[in-house]
Order: sequence, then structure tokens, then C-alpha cells
Amino acid sequence: MRRVDIQDNAKLARIKWSITPRHISFPNLKIYSERYGFSIAAGDLLFLNGSWYVTHSGLLRLAHRRNCSGIDVRPVMELSAPNLGRFSFRATVFKSRWCKGFVGYGDADPSNVSPVVRGAEMRVAETRAVNRALRKAYGIGLCSVEKLDSTAKPSPALAESKKPVQPANGNYRIPKVRDRLCQLIRQHQLDPILVKSYAIDFCRTKTLREATREQVESFVTHQAHSANKDRNALLCQFNSYLPGKGNVA
Repeated sequence: MRRVDIQDNAKLARIKWSITPRHISFPNLKIYSERYGFSIAAGDLLFLNGSWYVTHSGLLRLAHRRNCSGIDVRPVMELSAPNLGRFSFRATVFKSRWCKGFVGYGDADPSNVSPVVRGAEMRVAETRAVNRALRKAYGIGLCSVEKLDSTAKPSPALAESKKPVQPANGNYRIPKVRDRLCQLIRQHQLDPILVKSYAIDFCRTKTLREATREQVESFVTHQAHSANKDRNALLCQFNSYLPGKGNVA
């Protein structure tokens, strides 16, 4: 693995962000330098809003140094709506030929990407999925830079311009409800297709698009509570919707 001189990183950290060895974030910089070989000069790390972030290029270079066997990236069509600029991807990182894979999901739509990359939501979603899978595979606790677009608080004017237009029927396409559903799936590693089938049955509609906002909110709240209380029981419930077990089409 590449050895990065902590002194080089420390020097650049002091020049770029006024971080000295006495700074509260310096010990983490030492860990990221020695354990992962991240280099500030190479653009692997950034210090923003008081926290360290790893870049996409930094994660890819780490995967290359660790002889990553491959990365499989596929769209999740059930959670995507290209006509609305909404995309979701599933990435699987294989650290070796025998690795079963580390999975990460990423999504993007006009409401959670920077105006600078508006129109490139598909590529942003793919990058987020790859970064999440790589961070899982190599045990990296810090967030990657692409998360800033969805977590940074926008200015009032920008927030107003990014406010979604509510559909007439108030269905699940409203970003806040959809984001909670995607977060639930990622957090508890659920199967999106089975979740969708269960949601249709729960809302008593023929398709999820016919469900009202209130119905989907109720579903997400109920499932979040169930997952926290007894995830295994929830998985059994979802598995009842596997093909051949009475799943709802």
C-alpha cells in the first residue's frame, strides 16, 4: 500500500485550512494518511465545514492500491423516474475474486444535487452508489464529498427555487417521502422490489403511483418502526412477496 508522509499532509493541511497538530481534526488526518494512504496533494481529502471528506478519485485510487477485483454498477429501475430526473443505482464492490461483494445504493434528483451539476443526476447517482460501496468495502467511516450536495443547507432563495411542485394527486413522487423510503431501504438493506410489492398491498392500490402521500408516509413510518423493533420479522414479511408466494404484481 502507498505510504503517505504525514508531514506532507500536515504541511498542506496547515496551508490550505490552517490545521495544526493541536487542531481537533489532526488525529483523524494522521489515521487517514497512515491507514488508507490518502493524500491531500493528490486530492484524496478535503476539509469542509469542520469535517474531513474523501473524494471519489481518492476512493478509486484506494481501490486500485488494494487490488480491487471489480465494481458492478446497475440502475435500480423501481426507484428511478428518468422523466423526472430521478435515478437510483446499486453498486457492488468485489475486493478479490472470492469476495461476495459489498453493496451500496445511490440516488439523485434535482432536489438533492448541486445546481452546478443539474441535468447530470444519472452520473451523480452512479457516483454516490460507487462511493458508498467502496466506503463499506474498505471500512472508511468518513463521508465522501458527494454527500454535501444532499446535506448542505441551501440559501433561502436556492431552497425556494428547488422546492418541488406537488402533483395534483399528492402521490409518492414528492421527494421528501421518496427520500425517506430510499433511506429505509438502504439503512436496513431491504430488497426494493419486495418493498414495492409490500407497499402496494399496504396502500391497497394497484400501483404505487396511485397511492396518496398520506398512504406512503404511513407505510414508511410503519416499516421504519417495524425494522427498528424486529428486522428479521420484517424481512419474513417481505419474503412472502417473493415470486410464487402470492406477491402483488
